[in-house]
Amino acid sequence: MLTVRDLRVRYGRSVAALHGIDLDVPANGVLAVLGSNGAGKSTLLRALSGTLRMHRGTVAGGEVRYDGKVIHRLDPAAIVRLGVVGVPEGRQVFARMTVEENLRAGGIGARSAEQRTAAKHRVHELFPVLAERAKQRAGLLSGGEQQMLAIGRALMSGPKLLLLDEPSLGLAPQVVERIGRIIREIHAQGTAVVLVEQNAVMALRVADHAVVLEVGRVALAGTTAELAGSEDVQRLYLGGHAESQATAEAEAESADQQRASVRGLSRWAG
Repeated sequence: MLTVRDLRVRYGRSVAALHGIDLDVPANGVLAVLGSNGAGKSTLLRALSGTLRMHRGTVAGGEVRYDGKVIHRLDPAAIVRLGVVGVPEGRQVFARMTVEENLRAGGIGARSAEQRTAAKHRVHELFPVLAERAKQRAGLLSGGEQQMLAIGRALMSGPKLLLLDEPSLGLAPQVVERIGRIIREIHAQGTAVVLVEQNAVMALRVADHAVVLEVGRVALAGTTAELAGSEDVQRLYLGGHAESQATAEAEAESADQQRASVRGLSRWAG
């Protein structure tokens, strides 16, 4: 579905951000892109979505093809019309607009009213909370709900390939797990996904293939099973994430138990 060959990106005249990137996204596949801050993950998504120019970046060499068509020279709107839709980092919703208005904005390019209705039904099935809070301003939603709205808004255009930039950023472990399940469901419904993540634990659970970027280059690539078994990946990406996630989940379980004990004592005292 998507092929990237020898992609080189720079900012301004001298800052090289990507150096000869090669990768493939199979039809209906999920590709995870891992790496630390500054590795080039967001730059890669900007090149795929056509938004690189908005950040004063340029493709210095190589190409990006979607369904055989060169797209890295197209503007973002043309790329969206082809079926490639991005969800940028940071839960960028229209804060003063309602949930319903945000979704309507996402579906503005739909070919027909029937397509918009079907897309909205799909979004509400994936995110029931968005149906419940349709009239609420997006800026009043929780962080997790805003992330759901950002993904739902992208789905309103009926994408064939969804580009997700750090969807777990700043979210509690329980919400991250839920976002991961939703991404798997989106994939199961026939939408391919490129998932840029620092949370390697979640990304490797969701994806079937992965690449690791280091300083703008592909350092590792393979199936998620192969990368999960790599000593380098375990040392650099899985150990800390797995430990912090386990600690957070243990703390949450302990807090739930304490609240249950307090409720039990209150009923007994009453």
